[in-house]
Amino acid sequence: MEYEGRAISTKLNQRQAFNQAFSYLKSGDAKMCLTVCNVTLQRFPKDINLLCLCARANIALRLFEDAQKNLDKAMAIAPDFSIARETYGDLLTIQGKPDRALKEYQNALQLDPKRPHINEKIEQAKAMQNELRQLSQATKQDRSGSPKIRMSFEDEMNQALEHQEAGQSNEAEDIYRSILKRDPNHVEAARLLARIAMDHERYQEAEIFLKHALKNAPDYARAWIDLVNAQKEQDKLDEATESAIELLKITPDSPESHMMYAGVIGSAGRHEKAIIAYKKAIELTPEKPGAFSSMAHHLKTIGHQDEAIAAYRQSIVIKPDHTESYWSMANLKTFQFNNEEIDAMQALLLQKDLPDESRVHVYNALGHEYESRKDYQKAFENFSSCNQLRRKAESYDPVETETQHEKIIAIFDKKFCSQTAADASNISPIFIVGLPRSGSTLIEQILASHSQVEGTHELSDLPRTMQSARRKGSIKKSFPESVEHFDLQQWVEIGENYLNSTQKYRTDRPFFIDKTPNNFIFSGVLKLALPNAKIINARRHPLDSCFGSYKQLFASGQPFTYDLFELGEYYLEYQYLMEYWHQVIPDFILDVHYEKVVNDLEVEVKRILDFCSLNFEENCLRFHETERAVKTASSEQVRQPIYSSSVNLWRHYENNLDDLIEILKPLLIKLPKSNQPSMLQKTD
Repeated sequence: MEYEGRAISTKLNQRQAFNQAFSYLKSGDAKMCLTVCNVTLQRFPKDINLLCLCARANIALRLFEDAQKNLDKAMAIAPDFSIARETYGDLLTIQGKPDRALKEYQNALQLDPKRPHINEKIEQAKAMQNELRQLSQATKQDRSGSPKIRMSFEDEMNQALEHQEAGQSNEAEDIYRSILKRDPNHVEAARLLARIAMDHERYQEAEIFLKHALKNAPDYARAWIDLVNAQKEQDKLDEATESAIELLKITPDSPESHMMYAGVIGSAGRHEKAIIAYKKAIELTPEKPGAFSSMAHHLKTIGHQDEAIAAYRQSIVIKPDHTESYWSMANLKTFQFNNEEIDAMQALLLQKDLPDESRVHVYNALGHEYESRKDYQKAFENFSSCNQLRRKAESYDPVETETQHEKIIAIFDKKFCSQTAADASNISPIFIVGLPRSGSTLIEQILASHSQVEGTHELSDLPRTMQSARRKGSIKKSFPESVEHFDLQQWVEIGENYLNSTQKYRTDRPFFIDKTPNNFIFSGVLKLALPNAKIINARRHPLDSCFGSYKQLFASGQPFTYDLFELGEYYLEYQYLMEYWHQVIPDFILDVHYEKVVNDLEVEVKRILDFCSLNFEENCLRFHETERAVKTASSEQVRQPIYSSSVNLWRHYENNLDDLIEILKPLLIKLPKSNQPSMLQKTD
């Protein structure tokens, strides 16, 4: 069976189908998720997990009536299924029914106490209750004698809400617009119009409606919250900051408002101010572990490791099962736990009701700790336990990766890549790509130590810019097929839009870095859209690169890293595509090997700078002295002088890597004998 050019297998088992559908939902493709669910439910009509996932997809598509039907079936089959009750609560929340939603969330938590995240939804439902009460009160108590929030069209508002509940957003929108035409000061109609616009990713339109609402009701906190989110979605971080400040003026005693402000300015790279805001939230509510851990992330980013560790530890004092903090401390790489902390983590693993996500955090933290103690077998066992659990929550299809790469190669041939678009910009981006844990952060730190180079972090602007170009051209096909519809002028616009989008991360330096590893698939795009750009491909011994990724627990993305077999397959795909790019755009990419950088820093630094058309500066050799924000897992490692202890780290785990070695054999046998695993040398 096919849907919009994508095959839907009818041979997948229930788990495989669920994972595939869940993957689509996570990527934002609710329609495809729904299709997979419906196809699979024809074979397994009583699968309650699929029914709930189907409901979630319908909620995302605003098909509330269909979502209700899915949940009715699920709860009829399993009345005590916690996930169904939670999803029903989500449906009621989005329908503006916090009273009923609260009851369902409470039921869900009672049915399964192992799912503490439901507590957050309970608090959100309570907050919505309070907001609705405040809104009602504002209607009755206007100091001017003329209510700013008008509810004189109650019947029509109810009718519009019914349309929204049924997924009929166009009908609801017509009613809200009709109300505003007759009563321009009707705040709630304006806010709900904004909500519809946001649901359809019309964030600029939403911003206009929200500003109109706030002009008439400047103290309406809910509208300010929506405005902050609408502006963040547009990457209008300065405007979002100002809106968050206004929210703080209205609710100065709300820790959530201070955390929202901190989140906005933190996204804008203003880490010091974000830390101050989190401290204020903590001052208002000292027993808030999330505020401590969020503050610690920013402290770590700017190099205040001791303070970060203290904040992480405090979050654990408040909430002993706040396992994210254990993982975050381990992720510093240079940190070691004390024996009491190890005992505490081991005790957590013995708790039968500990959620899988928390177990993942603990296993990963223990893996890094045992590695630092050179107990490599225990380290591997914990990494393996971590990844087995994490893989269940991820959806990755290696065939999809292979298919995408084949399409890229078919489209981006030499003729296609030879198109020349004028680039009038004097800004030269430097893209650092490759597999994670291959030395990309070290290269970034070296370059960011140069006076002409702006260090940023892993930016999402390139794929987002490509997506915007596709939407602007009303192109239904996704990357890479979408690029076949672009002409030279569109390539110029893509380049300009990318540079405009990244301006918020830069100063006036002529070079800047985008260190997003997965951008390697866009190498051909960069050649056409940004001909002044440079691509540095971070390379490392295949086993060090792969196992380094296997050890790393990523906050999001990189789903191929939690299974050694899939990791090996992905590495081969990456290698194959990069070899192809070297053929079609040979002067556009420089391979930099981590081992060579470690062995002869000065030679490699000069080679990198020469490729980027930069003069040599001694500061690049003293990269560890450069003070800058570093967001990646290597943040503390690159604040140390060059060291070689991470070279050939895979040898400590060689006995556990047979499957990975077998997959990578075509590459490994090309290496010098000294860099080959012993099992390959024995076969000679």
